[in-house]
Amino acid sequence: MTQLPPESFKALVLRQEGGKTVSSVEQLSINDLPEGDVLLSVDYSSINYKDSLAVTGTGKIVRTWPMVPGIDLTGTIIESDADSYKPGEKVLLTGWSVGEQYWGGYSQIQRVQSKWLIPLPESIDGKTAMAIGTAGLTAMLCVMALEDAGIKPETGPVVVTGAGGGVGSVAVAILSHLGYNVTAVSARSSTHDYLRKLGAKDIISREEMEKPARALEKQRWAGAVDTVGDAILARVLAETDYNGAVAACGLAGGFNLPTTVMPFILRNVRLQGVDSVMCPNEKRQTAWKRLAQELPESALSEINKVVSLEEVQQVAEDMMAGKVQGRTVVDLKT
Repeated sequence: MTQLPPESFKALVLRQEGGKTVSSVEQLSINDLPEGDVLLSVDYSSINYKDSLAVTGTGKIVRTWPMVPGIDLTGTIIESDADSYKPGEKVLLTGWSVGEQYWGGYSQIQRVQSKWLIPLPESIDGKTAMAIGTAGLTAMLCVMALEDAGIKPETGPVVVTGAGGGVGSVAVAILSHLGYNVTAVSARSSTHDYLRKLGAKDIISREEMEKPARALEKQRWAGAVDTVGDAILARVLAETDYNGAVAACGLAGGFNLPTTVMPFILRNVRLQGVDSVMCPNEKRQTAWKRLAQELPESALSEINKVVSLEEVQQVAEDMMAGKVQGRTVVDLKT
């Protein structure tokens, strides 16, 4: 039997009032939703750094107002005008500027474009998919970038910066599971036990990695996943081994890169940018298949917690204050 959408449902809506971002949980109807060829019931979403920037108004993330944030979602299709999807199918959406330019996952019912969707992998459920989310997809794409550059477990140690965050924590878990010797960089001593449970062999402080680097430093890393940018990325590059590779996917520490060409032309270091927002669907599905197989289930229990829609604002504020570690799942069914 085809599921019928409710007359009203909850959504977290961002509006601008007096130049400030104001968020509130509101009751919406189907007529309030944007255009799209698929209507779905949202089961779960998640809270990413980008979501926190949007909800708190800290960053210029939102491009149209009002906005329902949430760059990730999983759900069940209610109605579909697309040949590729039918009512009752479970789907997954991350990226594509959803939650920024287009309404996103913090709504119990949402209408989206079918081209943004991929089928939910059979081996994982919606909650697990959101525990992985954009952060996990980005982490796996970073791992795939290192593999493409020839970085193997036997090549040498790898470093993950911003390891206490969503992308970093998943990257630590995946790399460790694959047999890499992982060093985690974290600003908080409170994350050390957590990171060791995920598989980190060594932990070094953010302060150490933020120290201004010379053009070339002692070689330490065969590869790296950097979620921070700025001075930390500059030091990682200066410390990367000959023929090493760095997968850069974030700018939590800033978008500048105070470095020189020396690591690239004298040590043959590769700096590979990694984007998960506009990543082609074929590559997404490959990454998600690997996540379902290679991210240890035990790691997920360490990485995520579950909150309600009403708790999103507080979690977003805590994340901006550096108080959140790992992944936070939003349950839209309550």
